[in-house]
Amino acid sequence: MSTPTLRVAVVGAGPAGIYASDILSKTDLDVSIDLYERLPAPFGLVRYGVAPDHPRIKQIIVALHKVLERGDIRLLANVDYGTDLKLDDLRQFYDAVIFSTGSIRDAALPIPGIDLEGSYGAADFVSWYDGHPDVPRTWPLEHQQVAVIGAGNVALDVARILAKHADDLLPTEVPGNVYDILKANPITDVHVFARRGPAQVKFSPLELRELGHVPDVDVIVYPEDFEFDEGSMAAIHSSNQTKQVVKTLTDWTLREPEELTASRRIHLHFLHKPAEVLGEDGKVVGLRTERTALNGDGNATGTGQLHDWPVQAVYRAVGYFGSPLVDIPFDDVAGVIPNREGRVVDVDGDQLTGVYCTGWIKRGPVGLIGHTKSDASETIRHLAEDVAAGGEAFYTATDRDPAAVTDFLSARGVDVIEWSGWELLDAYERSLGEPHGRERIKVVPREQMTDIALGRTPAV
Repeated sequence: MSTPTLRVAVVGAGPAGIYASDILSKTDLDVSIDLYERLPAPFGLVRYGVAPDHPRIKQIIVALHKVLERGDIRLLANVDYGTDLKLDDLRQFYDAVIFSTGSIRDAALPIPGIDLEGSYGAADFVSWYDGHPDVPRTWPLEHQQVAVIGAGNVALDVARILAKHADDLLPTEVPGNVYDILKANPITDVHVFARRGPAQVKFSPLELRELGHVPDVDVIVYPEDFEFDEGSMAAIHSSNQTKQVVKTLTDWTLREPEELTASRRIHLHFLHKPAEVLGEDGKVVGLRTERTALNGDGNATGTGQLHDWPVQAVYRAVGYFGSPLVDIPFDDVAGVIPNREGRVVDVDGDQLTGVYCTGWIKRGPVGLIGHTKSDASETIRHLAEDVAAGGEAFYTATDRDPAAVTDFLSARGVDVIEWSGWELLDAYERSLGEPHGRERIKVVPREQMTDIALGRTPAV
């Protein structure tokens, strides 16, 4: 008897899921791949996690688009794992399942006052300004002084979008509701706090340089925050990226005060560890930081010297964190699915047959797109090894007809959006942007996205 076509479900249509699907499709396996996505649109954090004024990074979508438009990988969007179907359902239709659901929550910052009104997670704010359909369409931008806690590119993105004049975002795909709220933003000062020194920040050189070219926004640094220990010097000498970041920051210390004439300012503070969010009547009124000192190896310890900053909102950009999935083991400390190089394991360390993971839900929210590709290659290699070792026993699906799963979802009342539906939504968004000379204007409400993708009259 001939071996049947291998049926594989990939859950999560961001870069990790698309790369895994693409790599799997190019193996020697006779394979049929269905790529699931919870939202009506694919592309994950490239669509909903990259600031609208960074179209260069969004060009990644072009490459991902080419993979899916080939037609050998079937997109099944608007399907929520855990609600519309679960692991036992997937096992009925597939021999293997790969989870690539990413990390979309904000990591915790356990300091007093972090839950006050006016304290926000950066991931939620990013989702809002990127038009994510599952977040509110409004955002309370009503403060003049704001703090951002974090030393990575997300912190820079949040600070830049908060400080940037809304009209400078008009050429981008920023949704109309986001533009309107940013237009009324009364902000004057954004304070970004990093607990270590300039040589330890995780800014990319390009992102940092771009910060210095935002119209009518000055970047202010403080010479007293510039400390370089042995660990710092080693990092500068061993990394060209660190060297460029330190040079850009150091150059900014040389500006004369009379050069700083913009109406809005981004202040970069180093060697300041957040200690407490200060509040009155349940609302943020300030941020207390503790001065730190580098200890020789690039790490920092507190000095006991405290400083209070009068801000009315605080954004924590201290990292992303994974979300648990129904019927799948989860590491609550690391925020990932427990695994050995992509093979999912249970609490006893035993492999779950036919269940795999890739991307941030596998390794945590670190690394760039290149890491995602190599990460997916590792997972797919192990899947292929397991297929070879298992032989016919690996083929466990009981209903192998590709139409069976869509019939199953249809019977449950799920409006499944396939690639042709995304093309309708893509064309509609582009048509909204065309009269304004913009590539696209995102449709935000989920119901409207679904109606457009399914060829129904768009919901109002």
